[in-house]
Amino acid sequence: MGDKHVVRFEPVGIEIEVDEDQTILRAAAEQGVMLMHGCKEGQCSSCKSFVLDGEDIELDRYSTFALPEYELDEGYTLLCRAHPYEDLTIELLNYDEDMIRSGLPIQDRVAEVVAITPVTHDLRHLVLRLTDPGELKFFPGQYVDILVPDSEASRSFSMANTTSRDSGQLEFVIKVYPGGVFSEFLDTRLNVGDRLQLSGPFGVFTLRDNPGARIVFVGGGAGMAPILSLLRSMAERGIDRPATYYYGARTHLDLCFDEELRALQDVLPGFKYVPALSEPAEDAEWDGEVGLITDVVRRHEPDLAGADAYVCGPPPMVEAAIPLLEGLGVVTKHIYYDKFTTTGDAGDSKVLEAPTR
Repeated sequence: MGDKHVVRFEPVGIEIEVDEDQTILRAAAEQGVMLMHGCKEGQCSSCKSFVLDGEDIELDRYSTFALPEYELDEGYTLLCRAHPYEDLTIELLNYDEDMIRSGLPIQDRVAEVVAITPVTHDLRHLVLRLTDPGELKFFPGQYVDILVPDSEASRSFSMANTTSRDSGQLEFVIKVYPGGVFSEFLDTRLNVGDRLQLSGPFGVFTLRDNPGARIVFVGGGAGMAPILSLLRSMAERGIDRPATYYYGARTHLDLCFDEELRALQDVLPGFKYVPALSEPAEDAEWDGEVGLITDVVRRHEPDLAGADAYVCGPPPMVEAAIPLLEGLGVVTKHIYYDKFTTTGDAGDSKVLEAPTR
């Protein structure tokens, strides 16, 4: 362990202690301070902030797309890469004042594999159960880092369940990528009874309290996981806000949790599930929506003024959905999104989060 230094965040007035061996983001998470972040690897710029006071900072390797050299020279930094070597004052550029003090301290836990079930040709439903007594508390929509066995790498996956469902159990929906460091291991070597190390919770893709406001969910692929967690939580808590879930898939065989989502329409007043297929040609029985999910949203939603939007899925879908939702009237700061992408040559589904920019 190195020396510790005080880091103060403005304009919220929160102070934490950060060990020199930690990044500022990690230290904040361990102390229950929920800072906006995404990849935690210096790739997405979600945690970019400005250094108001102090300059002795060492940065781990990062992408200059996330932090160009001229911004570094001007005083910007990435909290997920920054190690302080003196006391600092940081101006947060992207934060949610209602959430920043509501964080849950992260835990390192061990979990045993309960089930690995294919739910489509390339999506797996992984169920884990914690080996030690007690639950891992998290907010619906959050994720954990799972350590890849026999390596130093980890991958991030959102929970599909809620804390109150099957205490001590965690569910994930994971896309299998050829050559994926974790997903290929999951698909070819991981067995029921094996144990995995995990750390969390992380993330800010959580349901905001906005009574009466309509909710629009837009998802695709493994983006099913955090949205399913949010919907299950709404059902458990009796949240009756009007909500629609638009989920895009290629073919009928690429739909998952379809039966549960349709059943939620009977449990949640005002909830509607709208799946759509982009390539339905070979499925003569399909009589639902056809086209890219963003096109389906455009057809169904002429005016979304006053709504909250939650978007999770592959980067092209997220990048197309955000301007669409803004054009339909959703206020930018009320668009919350997870961008599931791959991590370089390693493959694997990886959470990149940034609620509104």
